[in-house]
Amino acid sequence: MAGIALYGDLGRALLSHQPMTLSGWLESVKILPNQGLNDERLYASLTAQAVSLPEIARPARDRTFVMAVSAASPQDAPGAELGQPTGWSAALDALAAGQAIDVSDDGIVAILEDEHVSQRLFFVSAGNVRRPYELDHLTRSDLEPVEDPGQAWNVITVGASTELHDLSSQTDFNSWTPLAPLGELSPFSRTSVGFKPQWAHKPDVVFEGGNAAASPERMTIDTPGALGVLTTRSTLLGGRLLTTMTGTSPATAAVGGMATDLQTGYPGFWPETLRGLIVQSARWSNQMLKSTPGNRKQDHANRVRRYGWGVPDRERALRSADDAVTLIVQDTIHPYRNGKMREMHLHDLPWPNEVLAELGDNEVQLRIALSYFVLPNPSRRGWTRRFRYASHGLRFDIRRPTETRDELRERLNLLARAEDEERGPAADDSGEWFLGPNERVRGSLHVDIWTGSAADLAERATIAVYPVTGWWKEIPGRDRSDLGARYSLIVTIESPEVEVDLWTPVAVAAGTAIPIEVRTGP
Repeated sequence: MAGIALYGDLGRALLSHQPMTLSGWLESVKILPNQGLNDERLYASLTAQAVSLPEIARPARDRTFVMAVSAASPQDAPGAELGQPTGWSAALDALAAGQAIDVSDDGIVAILEDEHVSQRLFFVSAGNVRRPYELDHLTRSDLEPVEDPGQAWNVITVGASTELHDLSSQTDFNSWTPLAPLGELSPFSRTSVGFKPQWAHKPDVVFEGGNAAASPERMTIDTPGALGVLTTRSTLLGGRLLTTMTGTSPATAAVGGMATDLQTGYPGFWPETLRGLIVQSARWSNQMLKSTPGNRKQDHANRVRRYGWGVPDRERALRSADDAVTLIVQDTIHPYRNGKMREMHLHDLPWPNEVLAELGDNEVQLRIALSYFVLPNPSRRGWTRRFRYASHGLRFDIRRPTETRDELRERLNLLARAEDEERGPAADDSGEWFLGPNERVRGSLHVDIWTGSAADLAERATIAVYPVTGWWKEIPGRDRSDLGARYSLIVTIESPEVEVDLWTPVAVAAGTAIPIEVRTGP
């Protein structure tokens, strides 16, 4: 994992004649015992200790935490439904939100709330399908749920896909067939297709995790080295210096390394922003689209629960292209006062209106990611319902073409009230959205894709961010709204049908401050 986190695709690096510049340090904390397994009641405590050790040693460093250790889910709540928080996943959510935790001998997690927080960025593996593998690997993966603590809301959970397909270098496997087609989910990856619908979509993204191969008679499945991810091998073990890995572990290490590059390139970006950028840069492969052809919202949700938002792209995350521009807002909202909604933020972004108007009926895409960290409810009784698990919830919406700002505010107040009362639908489900406002609200990273005409998008330059219920609202005495709740709003406009310069007009408009209107009151 260390070699993958540092070098990424080591095979490509070894073939290149260009020098490789490493963008960060590598630290390692060992949490697995030399023999046997840890007591499952101590998973949260061990993880918290592993986080604190490097922070105590070098507190000034910005870090990305990568963990590829998982367990059958749920581990500490027998009878709980799939996707529901556990002590381990709640501990990760609290640590990501900048809090400390205390764990009793019987595994009960206590969240130690602190006004002085330092948010953390975590990458966690989705967990691997165990042997024996099956020819119908997609069905097997859909039946194997993401492992604990991969259901945590505030982390990026990484699954595995594969582009490894060539067996020609291994003569003893020449007549064998790769199990997964090019660009498909890796046979080793788990999904959240089986989660109860109210819980978070996991994984968030997928990355290279290797492939398996079937024998000519399709009776045996094996894992040839040629279909594994090439990486470094510990010199403490002696022998060769290189080895291969498969599964969600190498995928998690690679995406964690990508986040370190982003941290280095944009040191002012919050962990919430880096998380959003990684997911915003992801795209589904053609094979993934082929495997999930349905057009119903539930079909779309199942695609996300299998593949996340696809394979992240380092260059796309680092830079806007001419025909795709990304706008980023980092802000703080004060959700509640005395048990009522307190603020709504209206962002007038520097839309390329003239260019969009000229494109007319040509199709464009608007991708929006709203990333924020929630604080888990200190009482485990609140973990059984998503509205009571999170300290607060945030939502986004865009202004309709004929809607005034006051009409937008009034409409969103009604939507927030309906969601607070847990009655649906949460919003009118426009077919222009990939997931729609009822489905994209799982977890604490809300992503959706709007597809429509450029002329229509030109009239939608206002994006609203507003709060919905959480336990801060339900328990005013413990409401931390006065301290503010951070969020990152990441907006990407793409013109897949036409080559057009969207970047320049936005860059010119962004030379002045982006206006934001904070609306208070009910």
